[in-house]
Amino acid sequence: MSQTRRTFLRNSGIGLLTFYVGGCEVEMTPRDAREREIPHRILTDVEVRTLDALGDILLPGSAAAGLSHFIDHQLGRAVRDQLLMIRYLGAPPPFLPFYRDGLAALNFVALARSEKHRRYADAEPGEQMRIAAQIAQRNPDGWKGPPAPFFYFVLRMDAIDVVYGTKAGIESLGIPYMAHIEPPSRWGE
Repeated sequence: MSQTRRTFLRNSGIGLLTFYVGGCEVEMTPRDAREREIPHRILTDVEVRTLDALGDILLPGSAAAGLSHFIDHQLGRAVRDQLLMIRYLGAPPPFLPFYRDGLAALNFVALARSEKHRRYADAEPGEQMRIAAQIAQRNPDGWKGPPAPFFYFVLRMDAIDVVYGTKAGIESLGIPYMAHIEPPSRWGE
């Protein structure tokens, strides 16, 4: 039986995921996977850099929290087991084209706007902010991906899950953690 997003988040938050290191399965958090530089299995290097750059604009600290590792890990799972926000919003699977096409469209817009022909991850921070603000509201000229505001919303929700989807994440906001059902651990700490 597959685990629902609500059940998984209730029990442990984003918590421990299974990554493959040297051919062995190792459980670690998305943050740990990033810190240990675990290779991404689905997303390309350009996609990872773009995702992390946009993630840090949408929610500062999400790249360090392992946003790209979380999304990459989830895209490698069966759709029924994925915990990505898009799954719960009624979008039809598979979800890899949604992320891949959105990231490609973001890079296209950044390249078109940049005098130095830079991808989104290499654009000046102010330009990254302007592009992110625009995709929150409408499709920029030349956008050839999923609806830009929907892409923005989904990525922001994924970032929020990774950063604040744990007891420690909630407590970092200065909010007392008051779960109806206490998770069994502090996410592998």
